[in-house]
Amino acid sequence: MKGNLVIISSPSGGGKGTLIKEVLETVPNLGYSVSLTTRPPRFGEEDGRHYFFVSKEEFDREIEEGHFLEYAEVHGNCYGTSLRQIERITSEGRDVILEIDVQGAETVLAKVPGAVSIFILPPSFETLRARLIARNTEGQDDLDLRLSNAHGEVMLYTRFKYVIVNDEVAVAARKLASVIIAERQLRDRQSEVIQGILDSFERSKA
Repeated sequence: MKGNLVIISSPSGGGKGTLIKEVLETVPNLGYSVSLTTRPPRFGEEDGRHYFFVSKEEFDREIEEGHFLEYAEVHGNCYGTSLRQIERITSEGRDVILEIDVQGAETVLAKVPGAVSIFILPPSFETLRARLIARNTEGQDDLDLRLSNAHGEVMLYTRFKYVIVNDEVAVAARKLASVIIAERQLRDRQSEVIQGILDSFERSKA
């Protein structure tokens, strides 16, 4: 059975990375799509784990060769999702999380309408601002840009199937894990397994 593509999006500073880290440690058969980006690494980030950090020339070459499921420029940097990586993980029967900005999420949903889409909503603008400041990874101009963009990004929550308010990390992480696990139980996603069980009942009547 092929795994699900799970799209998780939020405004910058919404906390999606923290929640994803939690569910990757608790939910079995779950992979993570490592995106390519042209932005420089932040403190503590590792190439190949958090992102594949590439030059603009390398990024453009990936576009030309058709290796991206989607790509976009966000806050002055380019980000892209590897199509081959997604296909490899889901073909192994594992779900794969795609951590992505709102703009990229819309592109992926247009191409993969059956994807599980989840929007992480901060409890308030003030909380989002405080989290971005505490993160201390952006200069003032970049911080102002992210906060300005957040006003429009939160209004796109209606494009997503699920919305999780990230107030308390532990609670929000449990909700996120519950959504991923529940989606695996949908009848249409289990057609092959169900058919195999029904066939065993038919054989028992022979």
